[in-house]
Amino acid sequence: MKRAAAVVAGLLLALTACSSGQQAAENRQGQAGFVSGTHNVSVFAPADRKPAPAFTGTTLDGKTWTLSDHLGKVVVLNVWGSWCPPCRKEAPDLVAANKELGPSVQFIGLNTRDLDPAPAKKFVQEFGVQYPSVYDPNGKSLLRFRGQISAASIPSTLVIDKTGKVAARVIGDVTKQTLLGMVKDAG
Repeated sequence: MKRAAAVVAGLLLALTACSSGQQAAENRQGQAGFVSGTHNVSVFAPADRKPAPAFTGTTLDGKTWTLSDHLGKVVVLNVWGSWCPPCRKEAPDLVAANKELGPSVQFIGLNTRDLDPAPAKKFVQEFGVQYPSVYDPNGKSLLRFRGQISAASIPSTLVIDKTGKVAARVIGDVTKQTLLGMVKDAG
């Protein structure tokens, strides 16, 4: 009985543990290698907001993107991977929210664990994503958000207020309505 409990506990740990980029690459064809979030929404009062980390990266189209260049605007940062089924599920909602909110809100994707940019570019084209995405194949940029986003929870979305502080977070896929409400609260 103890052995069966140990096996079950080991399986549960394996299912909930963060997979490495290499594991994600090896499992990509089966659409595995991610740990879906809990759809946990957190909204932080202005006095309780923590600063977002300094964040700069190269986008899928080869341009430099820096968070601090967007102070004065609400920023929506979405962590995604082309290999991630919940990311594919939420993509139309993110695209619709970006379209509805327009240029008053800066959307940025953080593409992680795609070891080749081609699948990420195909994802962007397939879903009509009009905002840039920083390419982060090894997860180093994602680790800058430690304590705010778990590397195991893909997708995740942060709403960063005009002063550069995290106003809201969704662990798991996000809907357009949830996102619109979070952006309104952050403004």
